[in-house]
Amino acid sequence: MAHPITPLSPPLKDQLDIVIPTIRNLDFLEQWRPFFQPYHLIIVQDGDPNKTIKVPEGFDYELYNRNDVNKLLGPKASCISFKDSACRCFGFLVSKKKYIFTIDDDCFVAKDPTGQEINALAQHIKNLLTPSTPLFFNTLYDPFREGADFVRGYPFSFREGVPTAISHGLWLNIPDYDAPTQLVKPLERNNRYVDAVMTIPKGTLFPMCGMNLGFDRELIGPAMYFGLMGDGQPIGRYDDMWAGWCCKVICDHLNLGVKTGLPYLWHSKASNPFVNLKKEYKGIYWQEEIIPFFQNLTLPKECTTVQKCYIELSKLVKEKLGPIDPYFQTLGDAMVTWIEAWDELNPPKKAEGAASLSAPAPAKAEPTPKAK
Repeated sequence: MAHPITPLSPPLKDQLDIVIPTIRNLDFLEQWRPFFQPYHLIIVQDGDPNKTIKVPEGFDYELYNRNDVNKLLGPKASCISFKDSACRCFGFLVSKKKYIFTIDDDCFVAKDPTGQEINALAQHIKNLLTPSTPLFFNTLYDPFREGADFVRGYPFSFREGVPTAISHGLWLNIPDYDAPTQLVKPLERNNRYVDAVMTIPKGTLFPMCGMNLGFDRELIGPAMYFGLMGDGQPIGRYDDMWAGWCCKVICDHLNLGVKTGLPYLWHSKASNPFVNLKKEYKGIYWQEEIIPFFQNLTLPKECTTVQKCYIELSKLVKEKLGPIDPYFQTLGDAMVTWIEAWDELNPPKKAEGAASLSAPAPAKAEPTPKAK
């Protein structure tokens, strides 16, 4: 093992928030209680703000609904999606912690092949606290896991790795399929547990799923915007993938890493493929042009921060993808609004000497918890 991790119990308790988007009571938290209870939860309620969301007793949490989003962000609330799980990125915006783990409310604790319950959060933390190796593929996968190392022929100059910005987990039971695949394979279930973590190579895109995701908010947070989806938009179910494509090209540019593989969780409910098809059908066409756009994208060397990268990316989205559909003009504007909101709620630290450069003045008050 190249760089052993000192065991923490519970790991990063005061440095990590768990973000959950929901429209229903959070009974699923009872199964996660042994793993989640020490941590702070940020719950983003989608849909009707007058509905009461019940949270099991004993959890430390803030709950925000659409009224809270509008109150806190004012006109900038237009960049936060409504009636779509993309609303989760509001939780990323208001968090003050270094790390984020986000999960869907239909995901439960999975078991490994020995029958042991999987602490998904702990595995994400291990992934994030060890380097990634995007510049050269290691055939034993993650060399920083116990029982593994760099194989013969791996360049010593690359063995230090790069900081890990994103840890992308997987799912047992219901796979994360698009609507056409759901329709032709309605009974297919993922029962394969692959005991592996790997770094996604530099220059390679991937379809990021937001239901089992950890990331370093300080390294990549401003790019973790889930776009405009859902109510009033021509597309849905591409929120996490859009964020993943944007984050990956920025990670590649800034020499940051993305891991995928462990941990697994149990995805319990298959969504309706006909409803999904209505949400996805434009994206299924558009992605054939979106993917080449990201594959051929080069950010200028002057883009030395995530914010600068994201603003440049917003311009390119409008210029290159705008001709496909007016939606991309609107999305490009929303990307700028998102960064403005991020800088407003997360002003640069004075110690960094950049507080007065371009970021708007800090908000005068912290977000007010809806319930606790």
